[in-house]
Amino acid sequence: MSDWRRVVAIVDMDAFYASVELRRRPELKGKPVVVCGEGPRAVVTTASYEARKLAGIRSAMPAAEARRRLPSAVYLTPDFPAYREASAQVMAVLRRHVETVEVVGLDEAYLELTGMFAPKAAMRRIAAEIRAETSLGCSIGISESRLLAKIVVELGKPGGLTVMSRAEALERFAADSPAIVPGIGPKTVERLRELGIETLAELGRRDRAELERRFGPRTGAWLHDRGRLLDDTPVATTRETKSQSVETTFDVDVAERARLEEALGRMAAELCRRLRRRGLQGRTIGIKVRLDDWTTVTRSHTIEQPTDDPRVVGAVALDLLRAYDPPRPVRLLGVRVASFEPSEAAEPQAPPGQLRLGLDPA
Repeated sequence: MSDWRRVVAIVDMDAFYASVELRRRPELKGKPVVVCGEGPRAVVTTASYEARKLAGIRSAMPAAEARRRLPSAVYLTPDFPAYREASAQVMAVLRRHVETVEVVGLDEAYLELTGMFAPKAAMRRIAAEIRAETSLGCSIGISESRLLAKIVVELGKPGGLTVMSRAEALERFAADSPAIVPGIGPKTVERLRELGIETLAELGRRDRAELERRFGPRTGAWLHDRGRLLDDTPVATTRETKSQSVETTFDVDVAERARLEEALGRMAAELCRRLRRRGLQGRTIGIKVRLDDWTTVTRSHTIEQPTDDPRVVGAVALDLLRAYDPPRPVRLLGVRVASFEPSEAAEPQAPPGQLRLGLDPA
């Protein structure tokens, strides 16, 4: 690592939510445990490695499918206050040892280790300290960028520490699908396949101009860099919040406008409470509507003065919903505020992200 320009690590907690449950219910250790909601549209939050091995249960899988695959598993309702408390304990350990820590979820954080003496040994000590203080295990990836750390950490799960340079990663993953790169999803993979690009190595050899013609200048340039596993994204202790949103996935598709409008009002109130807590006011108010056939529509309106007033946000969102007039029953409804300006006073901030009501986080 002495010749690396940067050294970045990622700490990824192993089956975090399930592990927190096992910590307080040790009698379940060794058994397949699945953390998920109970509604007809609930999804798996996480599953223990036993459940993954026995039935291929994974995060974001419909809970109903998980129950069909493995009815004998132990199914637990998520307890997010407990998970947030455990996350805070883990992040406190990281911050004691590393100056620059970027928390990107309850169970994941990037660490800037550039200039640190013996970073591999340091991360082994940190993992041991996390285990000693929280009884929770983690996997660690160390490489030359955030992107590479995220990719290589998967090789050591659970409980491993993987160190790999960019040159080694280019060789190791050359024959893998471009989908191995975070951010390259199935649709992009299919479009790349239409160009005859099946592997990461093939993507890395393609001309940037060709990719920009096919995908547009911004995405084409991004794909060109990712095909060569290039990433200069910094590790930052804080991230700019560009928008805040609240969504509800209904257990049963909703066609009654009164129910939709009532749900929208509740979400606007919750969203504005969150904005006030973080000291944010926004000028752009939007809605998201997903119909029963999975058609997804967004609408937005920009007002003159920034606001965190639920009466204003709710009224604009309601106008947008009525103007759209959903032609089919609604599966998901959401409200969003963006174009932020700081308010005069801010309460202590929670980690940035999206709050979902009635939907288990993936």
